Amino acid sequence: MIDEFAKDNLHGRLRRDRKALLWKVDGLSEYDARRPLTATGTNLLGLVKHMAAVEARYFGEVFGRPSPEPLLRWQDHDGSDLWVTENETRDQIIESYRRTWGHSDATIDELALDALGHVPWWPESTTNLFAVLVHVLGEINRHAGHADILRESVDGRTGLRPEHEMPIDEEARAAYCAKIEQAAGSAASVKE
Repeated sequence: MIDEFAKDNLHGRLRRDRKALLWKVDGLSEYDARRPLTATGTNLLGLVKHMAAVEARYFGEVFGRPSPEPLLRWQDHDGSDLWVTENETRDQIIESYRRTWGHSDATIDELALDALGHVPWWPESTTNLFAVLVHVLGEINRHAGHADILRESVDGRTGLRPEHEMPIDEEARAAYCAKIEQAAGSAASVKE
């Protein structure tokens, strides 16, 4: 009973966080969805592409269920899953991720939490579905958090889901940031 509850709960959170990640790309221009927004090149559509590869590997290869989506061998990983070329469309990336969801969901639905898998790139390579679910949830939460900050830096939109989004009050945001800046400046002058 607890295994089914745990599996359903973890799987439900994965589904929720996938949707949140895709929402962060919604409504952006092609340029804003793809452009590097950090010194290391992190970009919104690249995060979607990356999570498709993560799920394909962990819910596919790890359990002997190869992904229907093309992937480089894990040994040949070159970072190309972190950005989108000019020849790849937003729709292609999103549809690839959605197809990967279907494959991942089938793996999760069909296997027990204690089903064994093999992650050759982990020091302890033998694992199970429970550990992989927790790992992938950590990955998507990390990258959805990146996407939150990146999207906020592009156009100020924030939130986990569209139904929770509040209208942007620029004046209130400016006052709030000024308050934080003042506290930071005061703390720094006391310490120095």
